[in-house]
Amino acid sequence: MAAKSIKGSLRERGVRLTRQRKVLLDLIDKTGLHLDAEQLYALAKQQDSKINRVTVYRTLNLLKDMGMVDELDLMHWSGGQHYYETRLKQEHAHVICLRCGKVEEFYGEPLQKIRRQVESHFGFQVLIARTEVGGYCPHCRRLRSQEIHTAAGKVRQDSAVRGRRRSVRGKG
Repeated sequence: MAAKSIKGSLRERGVRLTRQRKVLLDLIDKTGLHLDAEQLYALAKQQDSKINRVTVYRTLNLLKDMGMVDELDLMHWSGGQHYYETRLKQEHAHVICLRCGKVEEFYGEPLQKIRRQVESHFGFQVLIARTEVGGYCPHCRRLRSQEIHTAAGKVRQDSAVRGRRRSVRGKG
């Protein structure tokens, strides 16, 4: 759901679109990032010095309760923090790097196929689907591979040193 339609929905439901709510909606919708409440607060504070933390949390709860914003945990990559994004018309999956925290969004037919399979298999009417996939991005896979290779080399060196020590002790 784009920010314009969210703003219209708020008005239709008799909820005032205050300057501070508008700032938060624009940040959630236009940054293209998955921001937590504290990050939203810091960015909003830059745009409106009068905004306070309570307003941010109340606005997020209001938007969440109205079904206009999704609250995500993104595989709890950074602990118990929750992240926010506006509800888009097109469903998508979040692909999260468990090392660096990079988040990508995945759209397309494979997700729709899973949805249809769930509906068919369980006779279930799917209204909303959230999918998260955790793994390692290409950069972190390379780093991890290097670390494993380095650690394996260190283990081999340590084993060789221990073997030499044993043979030296055995000769005495």
